[in-house]
Amino acid sequence: MEYQKIIDEIAREIKPEKFPGEVAEYIPELAKVSGDKFGIHMHCIDKGHYCHGDSNEKFSIQSIAKVFTLSMAVRQMDEDLWERTDVEPSGDPFNSLTQLEYESGIPRNPLINAGALVICDVLLSQMKNPRAELLQFVRKLVGSDDIHFDETVAKSEAKHGARNAALVSFMKSFDNIHNKTEDVLDLYFHTCSLSMTCKELAQAFMIYANRGVILETGEQILSGIQTKRINAIMQTCGFYDEAGEFAFRVGLPGKSGVGGGIAAVHPGYYSVAVWSPKLNPKSNSALGMRVLELLTTKTGLSVF
Repeated sequence: MEYQKIIDEIAREIKPEKFPGEVAEYIPELAKVSGDKFGIHMHCIDKGHYCHGDSNEKFSIQSIAKVFTLSMAVRQMDEDLWERTDVEPSGDPFNSLTQLEYESGIPRNPLINAGALVICDVLLSQMKNPRAELLQFVRKLVGSDDIHFDETVAKSEAKHGARNAALVSFMKSFDNIHNKTEDVLDLYFHTCSLSMTCKELAQAFMIYANRGVILETGEQILSGIQTKRINAIMQTCGFYDEAGEFAFRVGLPGKSGVGGGIAAVHPGYYSVAVWSPKLNPKSNSALGMRVLELLTTKTGLSVF
C-alpha cells in the first residue's frame, strides 16, 4: 500500500491553522506552543517509515507516557497489578475525584490521572530509581538515548498540580498509595514531561503492534497476553471520556495527551503518532483524531 501517498493526501485535505480547538492553557509551558504545529509518523511492521510535517520536532507527550509506566508496572507485577486499579472506562473527566469515593479509592483504569498515580506508587515500591528506569525503558523502545524529561514542563506541572495532589491524598486514605505523596507526584509530573517526536513515539509504540517485541532487535519486552491487555485498555480507556468516540471514528487502540499528541497501533500492521496541539472539549487533539480517522478510512486498516 502507498502509505506515503495516503499521508500526503490527508495533509492536503486538512488545514491545521483553520482547525478548531485550543492549546492546553492550564499548564503554562504547554500554552506557549503554537497551535498550528502538525506532524505525523507511521511505522510499519515491515520496518517502513512514512511521515509528514513536524514529525521530528520534540513535544511534551503528557499522558501518552502513562502507557509506558503501565507497561513497566505490568512487567513488575503482572496480574497482581489489577488489585490496585480497575480496567473499566471512566466516563468522567480524567482528573475526577467522584468515582474514587464510590469505589473505595480504586481508580477506574490506569490511564486516567488517579490510575496513573497508583502506577507511579507501584514503581516507587518496586524500583530503586523509577525516573531513571523510565528513561532507560523508553530509550530502549526507541533505540536512542536522546529521550529526556523536560524539567521546565515538570516544574510547571508541579506548580499547578493541586488536583493531582488531592487524588493522591484521597487514595492514600484508602491505603491505595503506599509511598510519600511528594514522591508519587514528582514521578508523575516527570512522566508527563517526557519530550519526544512523532517518529520516536511511533517507534516506541511498535511493541504494542508487534506482540511485545522490539521490531529492530527482537527483544521480548512484554508477553503476548500482557500486550493484549494493554492494547485492550488503550482501546477502551485511552482517550479519557471520549474513548468510545475514538473507537467509533478511528478504530485503533491508542493514547492521547494534552500536549496534542496521539499514539495508536494496529496490531500486526503498524504504529502511528500524530501531533497537533489544539484540543477539543474532551482534551484530545481535534486535528489528530481527524487525521487518524482519515488514515484508517483511506487505508481500510483498523481493528474493526
